[in-house]
Amino acid sequence: MEADTPRKNSAGPIVFWTCVLSFAYAILRYHVLGPVPWDDFPMFIFNKGTSLAAFILLTFNFSFGPMNNVGVTIPSSWLNARKALGMTGFLLVLIHAFISFLLFRPAIYAQFFESDGSLTAIAGISMLAGIFGLVVLWAYNLSFQTHMREDKKFISFITSRKFLLFALTLGIIHIFFMGYNGWLNPDGWHGGLPPISLVAFTFCLIGYIFNLIGRK
Repeated sequence: MEADTPRKNSAGPIVFWTCVLSFAYAILRYHVLGPVPWDDFPMFIFNKGTSLAAFILLTFNFSFGPMNNVGVTIPSSWLNARKALGMTGFLLVLIHAFISFLLFRPAIYAQFFESDGSLTAIAGISMLAGIFGLVVLWAYNLSFQTHMREDKKFISFITSRKFLLFALTLGIIHIFFMGYNGWLNPDGWHGGLPPISLVAFTFCLIGYIFNLIGRK
């Protein structure tokens, strides 16, 4: 009997090009066309690129299946890559959260702080959604662990339509309240390029729509 043919998986190229394009966009928008000095690349810009790549990969992970269900042709190698895309996206979210924790202070994100140093209501909503979103992603990634797959009720809940829509909603809330002020001022877009938060929001919103209509 011939050995089973390994399933083709395009996770590597998808992750590579998503990261390359995300970081290239961040560098172009903030350094080349914007006023951000190159000294800020190691943390500030790297964090921007990481967050965009994370949201794109997680949207791919959640949305390839529903897109395929509604008639959008998704290559089988892309469908087979969903697990790796989700886990990579989760790791990038962890990196983004850690760097953001180090950078989140009035000197860098003045718009999110009151004059007394406390968070604004908008910043609080965004941060809370981000924290809950991180916990939800952690729970979702547990479903990929071998010892958890035996718990059918847990797997059924974690992979349910309602849970995944909830996860996407948290991401959308976090991005919206984090960046919508900049979206309303196109004249301030560096080189005419939309803010990274708007690009990520657009990806998440499209993914949410596909999950809403295509996820069973």
